[in-house]
Amino acid sequence: MRTIAVIPARMGSTRFPGKPIASLLGRPMIEHIYKRVALSKMLDATYIATCDEEIREVAEGFGAAVIMTADTHERASDRVAEAVEDLDADLVVMVQGDEPMTHPDMIDAAVHPFREDPKLGCVNLVRRIEHETDFTDPNTIKVVMDQLGNALYMSRQPIPTPSKAGFAHTVAHKQVCIIPFRREMLFRYTNLQPTPLEELESIDMMRLLEHGYTVKMVPTEFNTQAVDTEADLVRVAKLMAADPLLSRY
Repeated sequence: MRTIAVIPARMGSTRFPGKPIASLLGRPMIEHIYKRVALSKMLDATYIATCDEEIREVAEGFGAAVIMTADTHERASDRVAEAVEDLDADLVVMVQGDEPMTHPDMIDAAVHPFREDPKLGCVNLVRRIEHETDFTDPNTIKVVMDQLGNALYMSRQPIPTPSKAGFAHTVAHKQVCIIPFRREMLFRYTNLQPTPLEELESIDMMRLLEHGYTVKMVPTEFNTQAVDTEADLVRVAKLMAADPLLSRY
């Protein structure tokens, strides 16, 4: 099963313009993501998909394979679908371009279920939320699941309703943005009409859920921190400073 990773990235973030090429520990943030993803032994190739020449120039400068896409995409999944149209791949792993703490073992964990279930179309990683600040942060995508570990709903608002005993007694989870699609599901996704809750929540996966498709959630023990603001970048720099993965790329 040929498996590739695609990292969608753009300069025009409303909360942090230019963040893919912002400096993190002396390198562009997107370089950390690309090189950490490429360490996964499950992958046959890794690409960056962008509509911005600035990102292309920086990425090619550190040796990344870059695919240019249209600048009209609202959803990262749609950008990835365009990028892989002419590529040979059975599985396409989308890794968001704001996840510099991605570990290659996370890629492996997200891909593994496809080898056991030929009907599986899409997987997301998920982790329990440990801090109430993350639970209330709209940049953290919360997810509630059924008893089989399939997503029921995702929101930027705090879900589920906190326990009467307080957050410490509330079981809450966040989406970790490593999202493998079986190739046919990715193209099915991009051909579906965008949905009201997808647009309201600004969450890609709601398009699949609203159209009645299954999104399988797979737990991860890796505690990553996405970069949505400059303050996040500072926080991540401190968290990554002693990361042993840095010596591998």
